[in-house]
Amino acid sequence: MKKLAKSITINHVAKAAGVSTATISRALNQPEAVRPALKEHIEKTIKKLGYIPNASARSLMLRRSGTIGMIVPTLDNAIFAQGLAAFQEQLLESHYQLLVASSNYDPYIEANQINNLLLRGVEGMAFFGISQQLETLRLLQNRGVPYIHIGALKAPISGFCSGFDNQQAIQLGIQHLLDLGHIKFGMIAGITANNDRARDRVKGSVSLLKKNKIDLLPSLIIECPYTIEAARDALKQLLRIEPKLTAIICGNDVLALGALLEASKQGIAVPKKLSIMGFDDLELSRHLMPSLTTMHVNANSMWREAAKHLVAQINGVHGLPKEIKTPVNLVIRESTGKSPKSYKN
Repeated sequence: MKKLAKSITINHVAKAAGVSTATISRALNQPEAVRPALKEHIEKTIKKLGYIPNASARSLMLRRSGTIGMIVPTLDNAIFAQGLAAFQEQLLESHYQLLVASSNYDPYIEANQINNLLLRGVEGMAFFGISQQLETLRLLQNRGVPYIHIGALKAPISGFCSGFDNQQAIQLGIQHLLDLGHIKFGMIAGITANNDRARDRVKGSVSLLKKNKIDLLPSLIIECPYTIEAARDALKQLLRIEPKLTAIICGNDVLALGALLEASKQGIAVPKKLSIMGFDDLELSRHLMPSLTTMHVNANSMWREAAKHLVAQINGVHGLPKEIKTPVNLVIRESTGKSPKSYKN
């Protein structure tokens, strides 16, 4: 009976290939140091025997794990799923494996996940956002573990970032609504606690409207989870508080989709009576009826550049930029239109 793959050792491979174990080790860990023909012979032998190298032993020998840790707020979000795919694809080009954990928007859970990943010997780490505990980031710096923040631009304690200014980004969409004559605004935001992106989008909205002598009252900013049902409830609440709202700013496209569905259920014509704006430009957004006006973020580039930067840190590259700015632009579609004249003061 053929030996099970897990019982095949490097000694079996060396004997079958007719070379020393040291040669097999070089072919696995320093393939550039082995003649191409010999390397091909060893690879065929490994495949034939079903040999699986011991990752732990390899890590000890090289003093490198070949892994990078990534912590995202949640796995239940298409934005993070797409970003992780781009991040992982870029890492694979540098022969790194990705270990993923989620924090549920809780910095205490995130700190624990960081410790867990460090125990597994990750060579670098990436986070989404900048809401991590400062003592945890200092721990990484003191231990010399490279890391990068994704989705923001201003990192705490001199860290590196690949992202964009969320306040400025959402203001592009709000200026569009102002240009259309809207003065009665409501906002459906993500929960801002421990979420710097949601918090900055609220700040940016309030700030620009205030510059235009429009007060976005706290009662007209509804925070809720990133779910369609929660967004529908939020729109109901906003319209109960102020029935004459003409523009709804949404913290992301999922919230905007919920608002669109609730407006449709209530027979509110979009955009004739109510304009709705999203953020992120999900694939679904262009196919909605009406299609969604939203902020397009070059997310693929943002995640890929973060991966490149992190690998460069690990490899000891000096003079790396502190900020990698990702382009953001307004995509105008059918869900926004001129403010109804009957509501103007």
